Amino acid sequence: MHIVGSIIKGLIDLKDKLSPESNPTEEQKNVLKHLLETAENTSFGQFYDFSDILSASDVQKSFSKNVPYFDYDKINTEWWSRLHKGEVDVTWPGSPNYFALSSGTTGKTSKRIPVTEAMISAIRSTGIAQVSALSNYNLPPTFFEKGILMLGSSTDLAEKEDHLEGEISGISASNIPSWFKGYYKPGEEIAQIDDWDDRVQRIAEKAKDWDIGAISGIPSWIELMLEKVIKFHNADHIHEIWPNLEVYTSGGVAFGPYEKSFNALLGRPITVIDTYLASEGFIAFQNRPETDAMKLATNNGIYFEFVPFRPEYINQDGSLVPEAPSITLDEVETDQDYVLLMSTVSGAWRYLIGDTIEFNDVERAEIRITGRTKFFLNTVGSQLSVNKLNDGVKHLENTFNIKIPEFTLSAKRYDGEFYHSWYLGTESSIDTSELASAIDEFLRNANKNYKVARTKALKGVKVSTVPPSVFYDWNGANKKKGGQVKMERVMGEEKFAEWEDFVSKE
Repeated sequence: MHIVGSIIKGLIDLKDKLSPESNPTEEQKNVLKHLLETAENTSFGQFYDFSDILSASDVQKSFSKNVPYFDYDKINTEWWSRLHKGEVDVTWPGSPNYFALSSGTTGKTSKRIPVTEAMISAIRSTGIAQVSALSNYNLPPTFFEKGILMLGSSTDLAEKEDHLEGEISGISASNIPSWFKGYYKPGEEIAQIDDWDDRVQRIAEKAKDWDIGAISGIPSWIELMLEKVIKFHNADHIHEIWPNLEVYTSGGVAFGPYEKSFNALLGRPITVIDTYLASEGFIAFQNRPETDAMKLATNNGIYFEFVPFRPEYINQDGSLVPEAPSITLDEVETDQDYVLLMSTVSGAWRYLIGDTIEFNDVERAEIRITGRTKFFLNTVGSQLSVNKLNDGVKHLENTFNIKIPEFTLSAKRYDGEFYHSWYLGTESSIDTSELASAIDEFLRNANKNYKVARTKALKGVKVSTVPPSVFYDWNGANKKKGGQVKMERVMGEEKFAEWEDFVSKE
């Protein structure tokens, strides 16, 4: 009998039963009050008179009325840049011990996002809440004795002035609690290797020494790692090496496009759990198997606001117009895309993270990521979210029985007329005109705006296919392999021209 696993599973079940029923809207009010009180005497808090906001009859409305929206460029120029000049108590008490480096999916220049000890603690607490939610899944007691392989960025953080810098996954892994270190793989030594290919090679070499029950990371890089391990050991699938693998914790991007190619690497089905960890904080996680939606972390250092995603509220660069209306958690509805705003224990205030979400269940505060404010394909009025694009690619996979783990597209002009130009990452040989016709028909039926656009400015669809490795090489050439790096699903014309030039050379 697996006594240790049974005890851990029992404790998780008991904790879940004893935990009070959450009230997300009340939790959010308390989080905002805590944020404002803690930062009241910072330069930011004094400038925007947090004391006055706290004395208002409706603190949430007063906060949204008196503090403007910030994207990274605005808050960094006006406030966070002062941290690099040695100032303290700027947007949060003291100075951050870490800065998370993030180039996102839009550029080569890294953002430097402050990560405080309070945020480290919040990320850890949300992680524990996610582990507790495993009681909702039918996992055997033996699972809770197995190793957990976390494939993020390097934990070898760079020392800069009075702080450390690295990607958020590396920062988080370097701060794992001591009780977890016995479960954590690949271990501190391998996790510190900066070169992603070298790190994966070491993982492959050590793989048979580990009894892995769960893996965690961005789907594209997890797939490449699994392929490397399988090939290194001349196996048919990963369960020949890790027979007790039961759970994959995904994150960063929608898992849907990777589902078919990912499952091809398994010997049997496993539980897939979505998470939403960004450089700005641990935002949400899937906490029950009945849905693939994720529960917002409403009681852990982040206050959320939501702006209805409408063209009149969004500038061309994806930022919000100042007069765009925001609403609170108790005002949201289902079947509506929202721009997500965050105020956090790292001193981000009404911060535009760049993602759009929709609510699957308002009462439970469960969401799905629908896209990026910059990445809605709306050049010619088609208004396609990344979710709809993912659905279209999944339709192609099912229709033609192929795997397409990666794709990107742009609204591109050919002889003065716009076409949606797709690049699909697949090893299969399919007539591209058939692919173009199939995805065009699917999107016409799935999106009324797209259907209208196809009768007007959008003249047609063009499809090219390339091996999935081209997408990984592009990311490696433009940013860095592994970690939080994700592929742009939608590109502007200038970036798309760079992509096509890269593909032609490949």
